[in-house]
Amino acid sequence: MPVDVKYRTQATANGGRDGRSRTADGALDVTLATPKELGGAGGPGNNPEQLFAAGYAACFLGAMKFVAAQDRRKVPDDATVTAQVGIGPRSEGGFGITADLTVSIPGWDRAEAEALVARAHQVCPYSNATRGNVDVGLTVA
Repeated sequence: MPVDVKYRTQATANGGRDGRSRTADGALDVTLATPKELGGAGGPGNNPEQLFAAGYAACFLGAMKFVAAQDRRKVPDDATVTAQVGIGPRSEGGFGITADLTVSIPGWDRAEAEALVARAHQVCPYSNATRGNVDVGLTVA
């Protein structure tokens, strides 16, 4: 499906999971470290799964706000999305990731929140990118 790109960014990594990743504009510059669970030293730094979790959580909350605005509703400022991302070997070979999103929308009843989350999952770019490739769980807390 074609995309009418409105924004583009670029990041360059060196050293792999024990290196550094930096955006072209320098706004993001992170030291990378492999977790002990994946055979690394677990030293200071972040890993791609943490970055993916942070990005997915923020993007999904943005999608919730977009969908709510279409109904002339406002997602409260204290709403949260927590993304838990896992990585491990796949039975078919290689590695895969999983993602579980837990959403809290204070002041909304469960049915309203679940409907919003379902709609947001249809428009969120991360959800669209992972659909059919990554098991994504959705929970309203």
